[in-house]
Amino acid sequence: MELTWQQAVVFLVLAAALVLFVWGRWRYDVVALLAMLAVAATGIISGEQAVAGFGHPAVITVAAVLVVSRGLQNSGVVDYLAKAIFRVGEQPTAQVGALSSLVAGLSAFMNNIGALALLMPVAIRLARKHGRSPSFLLMPLAFASLLGGLITLIGTPPNIIIATFRAETGAEPFRMFDFAPVGLGVAVAGLIFVALAGWRLVPQRKAAASRDELFEIGDYITEVIVSADSALVGKRLRDIGGVTEAEVVVIGLVRDKERQHAPSSFMKLKANDVLIVEADPEDLTELVDELGLELSGSRKLGEAALGSSNVISLMEAVVISHSPLIGRTARGLNLRWRYGVNLLGVARMGSRLRGRLRNIRFQAGDVLLLQGPTETFPETLSTLGCLPLAGRTLRLGRSRRPLHGLLIFGVALLLAAVGLLPIQVAFLGAVAAMLIGNILSLREAYESIDWSVIVLLGAMIPVGQALESSGGADLIANGVLAAASQLPPVMMLIIVLVGTMFLSDLVNNAAAAVLMAPIAIAVANGIGASVDPFLMCVAIGASCAFLTPIGHQSNTLVMGPGGYQFGDYWRMGLLLEVIITVVAIPLIMLFWPLGIG
Repeated sequence: MELTWQQAVVFLVLAAALVLFVWGRWRYDVVALLAMLAVAATGIISGEQAVAGFGHPAVITVAAVLVVSRGLQNSGVVDYLAKAIFRVGEQPTAQVGALSSLVAGLSAFMNNIGALALLMPVAIRLARKHGRSPSFLLMPLAFASLLGGLITLIGTPPNIIIATFRAETGAEPFRMFDFAPVGLGVAVAGLIFVALAGWRLVPQRKAAASRDELFEIGDYITEVIVSADSALVGKRLRDIGGVTEAEVVVIGLVRDKERQHAPSSFMKLKANDVLIVEADPEDLTELVDELGLELSGSRKLGEAALGSSNVISLMEAVVISHSPLIGRTARGLNLRWRYGVNLLGVARMGSRLRGRLRNIRFQAGDVLLLQGPTETFPETLSTLGCLPLAGRTLRLGRSRRPLHGLLIFGVALLLAAVGLLPIQVAFLGAVAAMLIGNILSLREAYESIDWSVIVLLGAMIPVGQALESSGGADLIANGVLAAASQLPPVMMLIIVLVGTMFLSDLVNNAAAAVLMAPIAIAVANGIGASVDPFLMCVAIGASCAFLTPIGHQSNTLVMGPGGYQFGDYWRMGLLLEVIITVVAIPLIMLFWPLGIG
C-alpha cells in the first residue's frame, strides 16, 4: 500500500507527540492538544470532529468516576478497611500481600490514583512501625493499583476507551464485568508474584524511619533568619555546634542580598543574616527553638495564619501529577502570600536539592516540607495538588456516612452492570446523589477531576480517529501481518499485547489505548478474527506500565517518597510483565476466542 500524504502527516504528528510525551518538557495534555490541532489544521479531521472528543462517552465516564471516587474517600468507607492492615503482623510478605490486595480491590471500583493516595500514608506508617524503609512497600502498592484496574470497566480509563472502540465496530460496548474473566486472573497472578517475590527485587533506597514523623525523606535544604535577639548574633559559624545538639550543616549564607556558597567557619553572624542549612525536620525544629532563629518567611506566614488557628505545624507532602505547582517555582507562585504556607525544603527521588528554595522548579513526585496553619493544611494541600505524607497527626478520611456513600456507589454499579443505564449516565447520577446527600461538596467535585487526563482524552480521541480514517492504522496492521505472516494467530495477540505494554511504559496509558485500539482492530480484520481478543490485549497492555516511573501516575506518585531512581522500576516490573503476558494470552483465548474459520 502506497503512503498517502494524510498518512504521512498523521505518522509525523504521532512521532512528534511520542517524542514530546517521553521528553516530558511539556505536560501530556498540552502535547495532546497540539497533536489534535495539527491533524485538524491539515484537514485530516474536520473542526467538528476535533472538538467532539471532549463530549465522548469515555471522557464523561472518566470524569464521573473520578468524582465518585472522591465521594467514597469522603464517606470514610476506606477507613474501616485500612485499620485492619495494622494487624497483619511483622512479616514483609504478609504486609505487602495485605496492602497490595486492598489497593487492588479498591482500584477495581474507584480511581486507582485515589486508592493509592488513600493507602500511601498507611504503608508509610506500617513501614515505620516495624523499622523498615517505606520503599519496599510503595512500589508494590503502586503496581497493585494498576493490576486492580484491570478487573472492571471503571477500574482504569483504558478499559472505558476500549469499550467505546468495540461499540464503533458495530458490537455492543463492553459492560461492567466483561473485563473480569481475564483481568481478575491477571491481577491475582500479579499480586501473588508481588507479595511472594516481587518486593524482594525493590531496592531499599532509604534507611528505616526512626523518628516521630510518619515518613522520613531525608535532610532538607532550609533557610533560617538570624533574628536580632538570637543567641547566634556575634558568634562565629563554628560556634553553632557548641550551643545546640541539633545536627545541622551550614552550606551557605546570604547577607545584604549577596550569597556566599562556602562561608568561612570564622565568620561572625549578624542580625538578619540568612543561613542556608541542611537538616532533617526534627533537627530543624530543635535548631530554631534553641537558638532563637526564624524560618524564612515565618513573619509573613504568621500574619496569614491570623484568623484561623494561629497554630503552625510542619507537613511533608508529595506533588502529584496534575498539581499546579509543576514547572513553577515557589517565588513565582508566591506561596507565602497566596496560600499561607512556607516552603522549608524540597527532596527529589530521595535526594535533597541544593540551591535557594524559591528558585527550584517543582516536578511530579517531589516531596515538599511545608510550614503552615494546622487548621487549613488539608484544604491548602488540596489546592496545591499535593498529597500529605507525614505530620504529627494524620487522619485517613472524614468518616461521614460510609453506608450512604457505599449505597449510592452500589446502586450506580448495579444499574450499569445490568445495562439499565449507560455507564456515564449511572455514574453522573451517583455524582448528583453524593452532592445532594452532602457527601461531596461542589468544590470537591470539580477539584477531584484530573483535568489534564480529561484534556488528554478529549484531544487524543480525534487523533486516534485520524489514524484510522487516514488508513494509517491499516498500513501499520498490514506491516505487522506481513512481518508475522508465517506465525500462528496467537503470536499476533502477543505482538499487540507486548507492543501496547511497551508504548504504555513511555506515554500515558489512556493515550496508548487510543493509539493502539485502531491498529488492533485492523490486525484482527486482516486475519479475519474477532476484534474482541485484540481489544482485550490492548486493555491489558495499556494498564501494565511497570518498567518506568513515567508510564502511569501511580508510578510517579511513589517515586519521591520511596526514593526510587528511574531504573529501579524494571527490576520488578520486567518479570511482572512477562508473567502477565504468560497468564493473559491463554485467558484471552479461552474467554474471547479468535473465531477464525
